[in-house]
Amino acid sequence: MKIVLATHNRHKVEEIRHILSDLPVELLSLDNFPEIGEIIEDGDTLEENARKKARTVYDLIQKYPPMAEKGKSQNILSLADDTGLEVDALGGRPGVYSARYSGENATYRENNEKLLGELGDTPLEKRTARFRCVISIIGNGVDEVAVGEVPGRILSRERGSNGFGYDPLFLPDGFDISYAEMETALKNKLSHRARALEEAKKILKRLSAQKTSSD
Repeated sequence: MKIVLATHNRHKVEEIRHILSDLPVELLSLDNFPEIGEIIEDGDTLEENARKKARTVYDLIQKYPPMAEKGKSQNILSLADDTGLEVDALGGRPGVYSARYSGENATYRENNEKLLGELGDTPLEKRTARFRCVISIIGNGVDEVAVGEVPGRILSRERGSNGFGYDPLFLPDGFDISYAEMETALKNKLSHRARALEEAKKILKRLSAQKTSSD
């Protein structure tokens, strides 16, 4: 079974490759399909964006030889994810707009400053939030979703220099250090994407078993 990851992000590809390493699958990425351009994420939810990316990539790769050969698409899946930070005191914002919270082409710092400004002097106990990752798996007769989330709180100032995005502001439950203060291996182990991938792994195992039994 081949899985096309709807991303050019090599770090993300390696993380997925590691988690799925014990499955009998071949992983490809959009680097294998350079003609596929940027996919606009204009959905109202993380699930809509993830599904749009996965569906778009799956439909496009059907046109590539030898994918277009009869029967070849039966063993191909497309996998895409979308991630967002949801802050309870802000009604779930930034959510699906996390990457562009302070505008298109916003920097991490600009997004963080807007988030801190909107929270103001809200006390830590009321700054509850969660990182959510939604994964969509699309194939011939396949439309599956896996979700992973990590609850925590938003700090009043940035802490740490590892990670990216909102990592310096996110204090996961059960820890006294931010995502950005963690070693990369620890963060990757407990992250929202890792948890979503573990759920996706269960789906892929089931699909693989179904394919084997039908051969």
